[in-house]
Amino acid sequence: MLGVIGQITLLGKAKALGDILVVGLNSDASIRHNKGDKRPIVSERARAHILAALEAVNFVVLFSERMPLELLNAVKPDILVKDSDYTRDSVVGHEAVESYGGRVALVDVLPGFPTTNIVDSILRHHGLDSDE
Repeated sequence: MLGVIGQITLLGKAKALGDILVVGLNSDASIRHNKGDKRPIVSERARAHILAALEAVNFVVLFSERMPLELLNAVKPDILVKDSDYTRDSVVGHEAVESYGGRVALVDVLPGFPTTNIVDSILRHHGLDSDE
């Protein structure tokens, strides 16, 4: 999993692959469903503002589904970008994007400190279990 530095690097490399960068952002409900009730730490509104402030990002679109398949089918990106920790076959939506002639690009990024590790460390420091 990428930390903030890795995510920013990924966004810059994604932008370099095309003309317009649309970032699909998990809604708070989607994150709670995927990561548990203690998440997100930062609200969807704040995360969207942070992403929108980055030079590489043209649009930020929230999605509430567990996986962004509806968003991919609506936007129909020419290139679906993920970090190289994934394989093409493990990228959610690769079939949809490739069905209309798009492609998946896997880019190398700098390793960071995954948010989950940071949250777990904070909770441990305060004597809490991340699964409570």
